[in-house]
Amino acid sequence: MITVLIVDDDFMVAKVHAGFVKQAAGFSVAGVAHTGAQALEAVRALQPDLVLLDIHLPDINGLDLLQQLRRIDPELDVLVISAAREMDTVRRALRGGIVHYLMKPFSSQDLRERLEHYRQAYRPLSSAGTAEQEDVNRVFGVGHGERPLPKGFSAETLSLVQQRLQEADSALSATEAAARAGISRVSARRYLEYLCEEGRAEVQLRYGEVGRPERLYSKRRASA
Repeated sequence: MITVLIVDDDFMVAKVHAGFVKQAAGFSVAGVAHTGAQALEAVRALQPDLVLLDIHLPDINGLDLLQQLRRIDPELDVLVISAAREMDTVRRALRGGIVHYLMKPFSSQDLRERLEHYRQAYRPLSSAGTAEQEDVNRVFGVGHGERPLPKGFSAETLSLVQQRLQEADSALSATEAAARAGISRVSARRYLEYLCEEGRAEVQLRYGEVGRPERLYSKRRASA
Protein backbone atom coordinates (compact mmCIF):
# COMPACT_ATOMS: atom_id res chain seq x y z
CA MET A 1 0.00 0.00 0.00
CA ILE A 2 1.34 3.44 -0.96
CA THR A 3 0.81 5.97 1.82
CA VAL A 4 -0.02 9.56 0.94
CA LEU A 5 0.25 12.81 2.90
CA ILE A 6 -2.04 15.61 1.68
CA VAL A 7 -0.79 19.17 2.18
CA ASP A 8 -3.34 21.90 1.47
CA ASP A 9 -4.31 25.02 3.39
CA ASP A 10 -8.02 24.66 2.54
CA PHE A 11 -9.64 22.17 4.93
CA MET A 12 -12.48 21.28 2.58
CA VAL A 13 -10.22 20.87 -0.45
CA ALA A 14 -7.89 18.64 1.56
CA LYS A 15 -10.89 16.53 2.60
CA VAL A 16 -12.00 16.16 -1.02
CA HIS A 17 -8.50 15.19 -2.14
CA ALA A 18 -8.31 12.64 0.66
CA GLY A 19 -11.52 11.11 -0.66
CA PHE A 20 -10.03 10.95 -4.16
CA VAL A 21 -6.93 9.15 -2.85
CA LYS A 22 -9.03 6.62 -0.96
CA GLN A 23 -10.79 5.73 -4.21
CA ALA A 24 -7.48 4.86 -5.90
CA ALA A 25 -6.52 1.19 -5.71
CA GLY A 26 -3.30 0.60 -3.79
CA PHE A 27 -3.25 3.99 -2.02
CA SER A 28 -4.14 5.10 1.50
CA VAL A 29 -4.16 8.47 3.26
CA ALA A 30 -1.46 8.65 5.91
CA GLY A 31 -2.47 12.13 7.07
CA VAL A 32 -3.39 15.70 6.21
CA ALA A 33 -1.45 18.93 6.85
CA HIS A 34 -2.60 22.51 6.33
CA THR A 35 0.66 24.39 6.82
CA GLY A 36 4.30 23.87 5.99
CA ALA A 37 5.15 23.35 9.66
CA GLN A 38 2.49 20.64 9.96
CA ALA A 39 3.77 18.99 6.79
CA LEU A 40 7.34 18.81 8.12
CA GLU A 41 6.11 17.28 11.37
CA ALA A 42 3.88 14.82 9.52
CA VAL A 43 6.68 13.61 7.23
CA ARG A 44 8.90 12.98 10.25
CA ALA A 45 6.18 11.14 12.13
CA LEU A 46 4.31 9.31 9.38
CA GLN A 47 7.05 8.70 6.78
CA PRO A 48 4.66 8.73 3.80
CA ASP A 49 5.67 7.45 0.38
CA LEU A 50 4.09 10.33 -1.52
CA VAL A 51 3.06 13.91 -0.74
CA LEU A 52 0.29 15.75 -2.58
CA LEU A 53 1.66 19.26 -2.18
CA ASP A 54 -0.13 22.58 -2.67
CA ILE A 55 2.09 25.54 -3.50
CA HIS A 56 0.12 28.31 -1.79
CA LEU A 57 0.48 27.65 1.94
CA PRO A 58 0.01 30.25 4.72
CA ASP A 59 3.52 30.00 6.16
CA ILE A 60 5.76 28.99 3.25
CA ASN A 61 5.84 28.58 -0.51
CA GLY A 62 5.24 24.93 -1.34
CA LEU A 63 8.31 24.73 -3.56
CA ASP A 64 10.51 25.98 -0.72
CA LEU A 65 8.82 23.43 1.51
CA LEU A 66 9.62 20.73 -1.06
CA GLN A 67 13.34 21.20 -0.45
CA GLN A 68 12.87 21.03 3.32
CA LEU A 69 10.82 17.86 3.02
CA ARG A 70 13.54 16.26 0.93
CA ARG A 71 16.12 17.08 3.60
CA ILE A 72 14.02 15.07 6.05
CA ASP A 73 13.41 12.21 3.62
CA PRO A 74 15.55 12.24 0.45
CA GLU A 75 13.48 9.36 -1.01
CA LEU A 76 10.16 11.17 -0.59
CA ASP A 77 8.10 11.55 -3.77
CA VAL A 78 6.04 14.69 -4.34
CA LEU A 79 3.09 15.36 -6.65
CA VAL A 80 2.21 19.06 -6.85
CA ILE A 81 -1.49 19.95 -6.89
CA SER A 82 -1.97 23.67 -7.29
CA ALA A 83 -3.90 26.46 -8.99
CA ALA A 84 -0.57 28.10 -9.89
CA ARG A 85 -0.20 28.24 -13.66
CA GLU A 86 2.87 30.44 -14.08
CA MET A 87 5.47 28.76 -16.28
CA ASP A 88 8.26 29.79 -13.90
CA THR A 89 6.45 27.95 -11.10
CA VAL A 90 5.95 24.84 -13.21
CA ARG A 91 9.61 24.84 -14.31
CA ARG A 92 10.83 25.27 -10.75
CA ALA A 93 8.62 22.42 -9.59
CA LEU A 94 9.93 20.15 -12.34
CA ARG A 95 13.52 21.01 -11.47
CA GLY A 96 12.71 20.13 -7.88
CA GLY A 97 12.13 16.53 -8.95
CA ILE A 98 8.35 16.20 -8.62
CA VAL A 99 6.61 13.18 -10.12
CA HIS A 100 3.73 15.21 -11.59
CA TYR A 101 2.07 18.65 -11.62
CA LEU A 102 -1.73 18.65 -11.51
CA MET A 103 -3.58 21.94 -11.78
CA LYS A 104 -6.69 22.73 -9.74
CA PRO A 105 -9.54 22.18 -10.16
CA PHE A 106 -9.37 18.54 -11.20
CA SER A 107 -11.58 15.49 -11.02
CA SER A 108 -11.10 12.26 -9.12
CA GLN A 109 -10.33 10.59 -12.46
CA ASP A 110 -7.57 13.14 -13.17
CA LEU A 111 -5.86 12.41 -9.87
CA ARG A 112 -6.42 8.67 -10.13
CA GLU A 113 -4.68 8.60 -13.51
CA ARG A 114 -1.64 10.42 -12.06
CA LEU A 115 -1.53 8.15 -9.04
CA GLU A 116 -1.75 5.07 -11.24
CA HIS A 117 1.06 6.36 -13.44
CA TYR A 118 3.13 6.97 -10.32
CA ARG A 119 2.45 3.45 -9.02
CA GLN A 120 3.32 1.81 -12.31
CA ALA A 121 6.23 4.00 -13.41
CA TYR A 122 7.98 5.45 -10.38
CA ARG A 123 7.48 2.94 -7.57
CA PRO A 124 9.25 0.04 -9.35
CA LEU A 125 12.38 2.21 -9.54
CA SER A 126 12.60 2.21 -5.74
CA SER A 127 13.26 -1.53 -5.68
CA ALA A 128 16.62 -3.20 -6.01
CA GLY A 129 17.88 -4.63 -9.27
CA THR A 130 18.26 -3.16 -12.72
CA ALA A 131 15.88 -1.13 -14.88
CA GLU A 132 14.91 -1.94 -18.44
CA GLN A 133 14.41 0.75 -21.10
CA GLU A 134 10.64 0.29 -20.94
CA ASP A 135 10.78 1.03 -17.18
CA VAL A 136 12.47 4.34 -17.92
CA ASN A 137 10.09 5.00 -20.82
CA ARG A 138 7.11 4.79 -18.49
CA VAL A 139 8.63 7.42 -16.18
CA PHE A 140 9.22 9.86 -19.01
CA GLY A 141 5.94 9.13 -20.76
CA VAL A 142 7.28 7.65 -23.99
CA GLY A 143 6.95 4.28 -25.67
CA HIS A 144 4.28 1.72 -24.92
CA GLY A 145 3.84 2.85 -21.33
CA GLU A 146 1.70 5.81 -22.48
CA ARG A 147 -0.29 4.39 -25.39
CA PRO A 148 -4.08 4.71 -25.11
CA LEU A 149 -5.96 1.82 -23.57
CA PRO A 150 -7.75 -0.50 -26.00
CA LYS A 151 -11.40 0.25 -26.74
CA GLY A 152 -13.65 -0.87 -23.91
CA PHE A 153 -10.85 -0.91 -21.34
CA SER A 154 -11.13 0.91 -18.02
CA ALA A 155 -8.09 2.35 -16.25
CA GLU A 156 -9.66 1.44 -12.90
CA THR A 157 -10.24 -2.19 -13.88
CA LEU A 158 -6.76 -2.45 -15.37
CA SER A 159 -5.30 -1.15 -12.11
CA LEU A 160 -7.42 -3.61 -10.11
CA VAL A 161 -6.35 -6.61 -12.20
CA GLN A 162 -2.69 -5.65 -11.96
CA GLN A 163 -2.99 -5.14 -8.21
CA ARG A 164 -4.51 -8.60 -7.74
CA LEU A 165 -1.67 -10.03 -9.80
CA GLN A 166 0.89 -8.23 -7.64
CA GLU A 167 -0.73 -9.54 -4.46
CA ALA A 168 -0.79 -13.17 -5.62
CA ASP A 169 1.80 -15.54 -4.17
CA SER A 170 1.82 -17.62 -7.34
CA ALA A 171 0.74 -17.42 -10.98
CA LEU A 172 -3.00 -17.05 -11.63
CA SER A 173 -5.22 -18.39 -14.34
CA ALA A 174 -7.73 -16.01 -15.95
CA THR A 175 -10.48 -17.70 -13.92
CA GLU A 176 -8.62 -17.15 -10.65
CA ALA A 177 -7.81 -13.55 -11.52
CA ALA A 178 -11.45 -12.92 -12.44
CA ALA A 179 -12.63 -14.23 -9.08
CA ARG A 180 -10.18 -12.07 -7.16
CA ALA A 181 -11.00 -8.94 -9.17
CA GLY A 182 -14.74 -9.52 -9.26
CA ILE A 183 -15.02 -9.41 -13.06
CA SER A 184 -15.80 -11.94 -15.78
CA ARG A 185 -13.22 -14.47 -16.96
CA VAL A 186 -13.30 -13.03 -20.48
CA SER A 187 -12.59 -9.53 -19.20
CA ALA A 188 -9.83 -10.77 -16.90
CA ARG A 189 -8.18 -12.61 -19.79
CA ARG A 190 -8.22 -9.44 -21.96
CA TYR A 191 -6.67 -7.31 -19.24
CA LEU A 192 -4.06 -9.95 -18.39
CA GLU A 193 -3.03 -10.32 -22.01
CA TYR A 194 -2.74 -6.53 -22.30
CA LEU A 195 -0.49 -6.41 -19.23
CA CYS A 196 1.73 -9.04 -20.82
CA GLU A 197 1.91 -7.05 -24.06
CA GLU A 198 2.93 -3.99 -22.06
CA GLY A 199 5.68 -5.90 -20.25
CA ARG A 200 3.92 -5.47 -16.92
CA ALA A 201 3.10 -9.15 -16.45
CA GLU A 202 4.34 -12.53 -17.62
CA VAL A 203 2.56 -15.59 -18.94
CA GLN A 204 3.52 -19.25 -18.90
CA LEU A 205 1.79 -22.39 -20.07
CA ARG A 206 0.73 -25.23 -17.80
CA TYR A 207 0.22 -28.49 -19.64
CA GLY A 208 -2.29 -31.04 -18.39
CA GLU A 209 -2.82 -34.61 -19.44
CA VAL A 210 -5.38 -33.67 -22.10
CA GLY A 211 -6.66 -30.57 -23.83
CA ARG A 212 -5.09 -27.20 -24.48
CA PRO A 213 -2.45 -25.86 -22.08
CA GLU A 214 -3.66 -23.38 -19.46
CA ARG A 215 -2.23 -19.85 -19.50
CA LEU A 216 -0.97 -18.69 -16.11
CA TYR A 217 -0.19 -15.04 -15.41
CA SER A 218 2.18 -13.57 -12.87
CA LYS A 219 3.69 -10.22 -11.99
CA ARG A 220 6.80 -9.33 -13.90
CA ARG A 221 9.98 -10.54 -12.22
CA ALA A 222 12.81 -8.11 -11.69
CA SER A 223 15.79 -8.53 -13.95
CA ALA A 224 18.78 -10.22 -12.42
